[in-house]
Amino acid sequence: MHDKALGDPLGAEAAELRGAGAEAIMRKWLRRIRGALGMGFTWAAAWFAVGFVPRWVFGVYTDLPLPLLFGALGFIAGVTFSGLLVLTESRRRLDQLSLPRVAGWGAIGGVLLSALFVRGASLGWGEVLAISTTFALASAVSASGSLALARRAVRRELPDSRGDTAEAELTGHEKRNLRGGAD
Repeated sequence: MHDKALGDPLGAEAAELRGAGAEAIMRKWLRRIRGALGMGFTWAAAWFAVGFVPRWVFGVYTDLPLPLLFGALGFIAGVTFSGLLVLTESRRRLDQLSLPRVAGWGAIGGVLLSALFVRGASLGWGEVLAISTTFALASAVSASGSLALARRAVRRELPDSRGDTAEAELTGHEKRNLRGGAD
């Protein structure tokens, strides 16, 4: 009753803190979604370019242009890879992962993509094996390339950048060091 007479300052402060926490979570998820879409579009561009190889090198002409098909599959593979990283490696940035680990997650994403692709088409076991292997290899290579690009971007970053620091967050290790190692 006393809190209501004072305007409930503690209740308002708690609601404000909850709102700030929800806003931070929303920003985190929006950043992850933006990253997944960026990864998908990057992979789509790379796979789209590779889609020209069968036409130019082997003279393969199809009803559906292979670059469009490869681009669409690359987008799905990139988003799948990004989702796998969020589920399994959410505490690390892409530039903090090892090459074999990233290639492995890429290969797993490729196998998942091939399962979707094979599910939609009636294929024999030989084709299933060939498609699964091809998608796993292509996704592993794309994942490795994504890691190389991320490492290059981190290297090129200036230590005294004047970018948006509002979203900069300290890691748990950095917070402990800032507090003098107490935790």
